[in-house]
Amino acid sequence: MLSFMAFFKCVNMLIIIFIFFLCATPIFSDSSSTNSKDHLAIPKLLELAKEPQVFDWMVDIRRKIHENPEVGYEEFETSKLIRTKLDELGVPYKHPVVVTGVIGYIGTGLPPFVALRAEMDALLMQELVEWEHKSKVPGKMHGCGHDAHVAMLLGAAKILKEHEKELQGTIVLVFQPAEEGGAGAKKILDAGALENVSAIFGLHVGPNIPLGEVASRSGPMLAGGGFFKAVIRGKGGHAANPQHAIDPILAASNVIVSLQHIVSREADPLETQVVTVGNIQGGGAVNVIPDSVTIGGTFRAFLRESLTQLRHRIEQVIIGQAAVHRCNATVSFLDDKIPSVPPTINNDSLHDYFQSVAGSLLGIDKVKGHHLLMGSEDFAFYQEAMPGYVFIVGMEDVSVERLRSWHSPYFKVNEDVFPYGAALHISLATRYLAKLNQEVPAEDGKYHDEL
Repeated sequence: MLSFMAFFKCVNMLIIIFIFFLCATPIFSDSSSTNSKDHLAIPKLLELAKEPQVFDWMVDIRRKIHENPEVGYEEFETSKLIRTKLDELGVPYKHPVVVTGVIGYIGTGLPPFVALRAEMDALLMQELVEWEHKSKVPGKMHGCGHDAHVAMLLGAAKILKEHEKELQGTIVLVFQPAEEGGAGAKKILDAGALENVSAIFGLHVGPNIPLGEVASRSGPMLAGGGFFKAVIRGKGGHAANPQHAIDPILAASNVIVSLQHIVSREADPLETQVVTVGNIQGGGAVNVIPDSVTIGGTFRAFLRESLTQLRHRIEQVIIGQAAVHRCNATVSFLDDKIPSVPPTINNDSLHDYFQSVAGSLLGIDKVKGHHLLMGSEDFAFYQEAMPGYVFIVGMEDVSVERLRSWHSPYFKVNEDVFPYGAALHISLATRYLAKLNQEVPAEDGKYHDEL
C-alpha cells in the first residue's frame, strides 16, 4: 500500500514538473515556430512593456529629456541620463562615441550582433505646447520625438536585461547623436562602433498613424537629400541707373526659375525629385542695386545617382545663369556643416521579416504600408553598411486629439505608444538573433567574435 502511494506521489510530481516546463515558455521564443505554445511568447512582450514598473519608468525618462532638449553633438545631459539608467540596469556600454553617443550591450557578448537605434538630439525651435513638462530651454524643442525614441529603447533594455540569459547573441543599443542634419549615423560608423553587426533596426513615432499600428515599406522609404548655398556677385549702383550696375537680383531671379527646370525638363517624370530655394537675401534699400545676393535651398531624390546629377546640375545652372547676367557665382553644398544624406532604403528580406514579427505582436491587420516620404533620415548611412530597416509606430488616438506633424512647434507625443515601441524593439532583435543562429551556427565561423 505504501509503495503504491509513493508511486502515485511520484507520478503527480512528474506531471507538475511537465506542466511547469510546458508553460514556462521563454518570452523571446520564435512565434513562427510550429509549436503552438511559442505563439503566445511574442504578444507577452507587449504585456510586459505595459507593466507600470516599465511604462512609468519610460514616461519619466522621456519627460526629463523633453524638459532639457539638446541639439546635435551637444546632448551631454541626455547622454548622462542614458548612462545612469544603463548603470542602474547593469548594462555595459561604450562612451563617448562621437562626442555624446552611447553604445550599450545586452546578451552573451558574442556573435551574432543585432543593433537597435535611437536618436538623442532636439531641434532649434520654440515649443508652443503648454504643459507641465514643456521645454525649459528657449529656442530648443524635441519636436520630432527623439526623446520618446530614447525612452522606448531604454524600456526595451530594461526588459531585455531581465531576460538576458534567453538571448542567443548580443543586442547592441545605439544611442546616436545628431540625426537632425549632423550625420551622426555616419560618424558612428566611421568610429567603427558597429563593425560585425548583422542587421540594424530603427523606429520613428508617427503622429498621423493610429496607436497600435505600424507602417513601413520595402525599398525606398525616405528621400536622400542635400543643401546648397550660392553667392551671386554683381556690381552695386543706384536703382535709377541700372546701366551703370550689374544686377545680382535679376541674375538670382533667373537662377531660381532655371533651377526648377532641372526637375521639370531633365528628370524622369516617373522618378520623384525636388529642388527648392528656401532662402534669398540681398539688398537693404528699395532704390539701391546691391553688390551681391545669397540664395540657399535643398534637393531631394530617391536614387544615389539622381542626387549626384542634381548636385552637378545645380552648380552648373547657378554659375551659368549668373554668367548670362554678367555676374559671378560661387556654390557651396555645405558638406562640412550639413552633410548630404543618401536615400533611406529598407532591405527587402527585412521587410518580410518585419511584417511577420509585427504581425505576431500586433495582429497582421495592424501592419500597414506607407507612402514615400521626401524627408531625409540619416539611418540611411547604416543601411549602406549593413542590412537595415526603419519603420513608423503609430501614436494617434483621434478620440483624444489629432496630433501635429513632425517639426511643428505644437508637436506632441502620445506616451501610450511606449509599450508598442519597446516590445517591437525586443521582438525584432531577439527573433533575428534566433534566426541567425538557426541559419549559421556559430561554429561555422561566419561571425567575428567582437564589435
